[in-house]
Amino acid sequence: MIDSIIFVISMGALIWGADFIIRESERIALHFGISEFIIGATLVALGTSLPEMAASVAASAKNQSDMAIANVLGSNIMNIALVLGLVFLVARRVNPHRDLFQRDSAWLLFPVIVFPLMVLDGNLSRMDGFLLVSMMGAYILFLIDSNKEDRAALGEIDTDLEKEPFKWPKSLGLLAVGFILVVTGADYAIESAGNLARIFGVSEWIIGLLLVAFGTSLPELVVSISAAKKGKADMSIGNIIGSNMANTSVVLGSAAITNPLTIEFQSSLFDILLMVGVTLMLIFITANRLYSKAAGVMLLVILGIFLQHAFASVS
Repeated sequence: MIDSIIFVISMGALIWGADFIIRESERIALHFGISEFIIGATLVALGTSLPEMAASVAASAKNQSDMAIANVLGSNIMNIALVLGLVFLVARRVNPHRDLFQRDSAWLLFPVIVFPLMVLDGNLSRMDGFLLVSMMGAYILFLIDSNKEDRAALGEIDTDLEKEPFKWPKSLGLLAVGFILVVTGADYAIESAGNLARIFGVSEWIIGLLLVAFGTSLPELVVSISAAKKGKADMSIGNIIGSNMANTSVVLGSAAITNPLTIEFQSSLFDILLMVGVTLMLIFITANRLYSKAAGVMLLVILGIFLQHAFASVS
């Protein structure tokens, strides 16, 4: 019972901390004149991926490799199948200004394809971790370069933030509070989740794949749906693309650098293939600009298949 309460409070700290980081990231980006999509794909995406990073790094430090990896796989699947699916259903119109297929899809696909190849031997080494992190660095450099072409989208992010005077001490202070909440919350969330897994006889893989992954995906869910309702399609989809890119590169990479990870490739093959599959589906949607409610329904169907398989593994 106590572990359940600690888990809920810890997840709340993760989400609250992420909210501080996201808001101040937007404020800083606006101050420097960065486009809406790039804010979504970098600062907001990295902010909403902080719970995944903190949770996976904490799990890695505690030698809980299954939870560290499953959290990323589950979060990536939920970001696309759940978050993007709901975005398509709740938004009145989704029509990004940016050509997401031509300019961003390959960047998202690359780490998703490379990761399964890295773990064929059952290990994700520190060198693998550095290579994964470097992929996000390359993507950020690409986005910075493309910012010149995206400046037309400025001014659509948050008019309240835009009107507020920018103050470095306030922004840095709130960012620090956000980081403290995220890191502390992640540590307690992993500890309590592991205890719950042992109490109920559920594997750490399933706890990470469902419970921790859903909790750490809540910032993406809140941010993306809120952005979609306000007609900010570029930020909404940019957040999902950037978050999944960050999860597969920075989060997994940081966890492996902290402590090399082990994985039973055969037992986790379904979840790995499903992550690759939903990524390919996102690329197909962007290639054909299928930003519709029908696409949202199909993504939620895939989520149902994912949940059915996960719960079948428990029983």
